Amino acid sequence: MSGQEAGRQPKYQRIAAELRAAIDAGEYGPGDRLPGENDLMTTYEVARMTARQALGVLQAEGVVEARKGAGVFVRDFRPIRRRGIERLAHAGWGEGRSIWQADAAGRALAVDSVEVDEVDAPPVIAGALDLSEGARVCVRRRRYTLDGKPVLLATSYLSADLAAGTQISQPDTGPGGIYARLAELGREPVRFREEIRSRMPSGYEAERLALPSGVPVVLIARTAFDAEGAAVEVNEMVLDSSAYVLEYGFEA
Repeated sequence: MSGQEAGRQPKYQRIAAELRAAIDAGEYGPGDRLPGENDLMTTYEVARMTARQALGVLQAEGVVEARKGAGVFVRDFRPIRRRGIERLAHAGWGEGRSIWQADAAGRALAVDSVEVDEVDAPPVIAGALDLSEGARVCVRRRRYTLDGKPVLLATSYLSADLAAGTQISQPDTGPGGIYARLAELGREPVRFREEIRSRMPSGYEAERLALPSGVPVVLIARTAFDAEGAAVEVNEMVLDSSAYVLEYGFEA
């Protein structure tokens, strides 16, 4: 950025940029406390609101986190690298591993909340699964944490008729998860489609993911198809955008 461009930036953005550069240079490492509002007011000769906005920019980017009564600290949190293609390979869930293990990279990834229900299929889900009007779906809602921090909400929808009497309708789906159970039913997923977009979180999502103000979420809607081309599952995921890197590898 040129000096002229920097001069046109609001003061709080310039302060945030300098703090970010100091973090990138290692002047402040993971877990270190940044200068507080009073310090920034003195150093940059700005009002408290400007100092607060500067720290808020870094919080919204997921670079730092505020700890009540203690200050603002550089986040000690490595992003999750979500390899969208490799994690869905049959070699993983087909051998009894959870697809989520591919994201963990040896870290403590856990499901700390599971809810299973049966409801009337929402119109969008009924259309995706090619269900008739009034059909019921099995709904599985989970929250995933990494190193104790909530990072992902996932909601799976499957035909209630397909899930009935199987472990899919139970909190613990067993080795390999939903896809392994579908394979046992002769409805093994062989193709997936993911749609990705982002937006600001709802109040419920922000609470469940413990998101600081201003942090957006990434939405991933995945549909799994069997060998006949029929959709067997729709999974709607809400990710903490500051916690994830989405990686997709393709052959040329």
